[in-house]
Amino acid sequence: MSRLLLVRHGETELKSSERLWGHTDVKLDALGLKQAERLRDRLAAEKIDTIYSSNLQRALVTAETIASRHRLAVITCAELREFNYGKIEGLNYEEIRQLYPEFYKSMTQKIPNLKFPDGESVYQLNNRVSQFLGKLKEHTPEQTILIVAHFGLLRIFLCRLLDIGMKRRWQFHLDLASLSILETNQRGAILSLLNDVSHLAQVRD
Repeated sequence: MSRLLLVRHGETELKSSERLWGHTDVKLDALGLKQAERLRDRLAAEKIDTIYSSNLQRALVTAETIASRHRLAVITCAELREFNYGKIEGLNYEEIRQLYPEFYKSMTQKIPNLKFPDGESVYQLNNRVSQFLGKLKEHTPEQTILIVAHFGLLRIFLCRLLDIGMKRRWQFHLDLASLSILETNQRGAILSLLNDVSHLAQVRD
């Protein structure tokens, strides 16, 4: 595989920092656009060979903003979408606790194959990650690949590349517009940067 730059999209109009937005196609807000611009500036001098993005616009606009400095087309991949959260789509954690107490209990117990009510399970999303990993095998070790996606998906992606159990995904925190870097080869992957947001200093609405 290659050097992988992992980016979580910026803040959205419906506040992805506070609520669970999965397949709902929410837009970046003014802050999210500023965050994407900071990522663009941060990565302007980076050698990037290919850019993949979720086809949801909050990720795609983040990716296109970064791509504007590299003269690269963004390749959209439905496999990189966030979880389908089903009935809890758009809720915050307190609302989930009140409306779906049994499911909330499962969340807090960190069940490996958690399934969202009327939505996806962790293993179903893992299968989508597997499909995307097939694409990455086409790249050479000398290439640098930018991947712009979502909180839940990127945590599973990290577990897969680092060869650790899905339950460990809870131990990764990824802020909006954060950058993480994986150095990969045939023997595995090394996490060289996690959840870096130094480029977001003093960014406000």
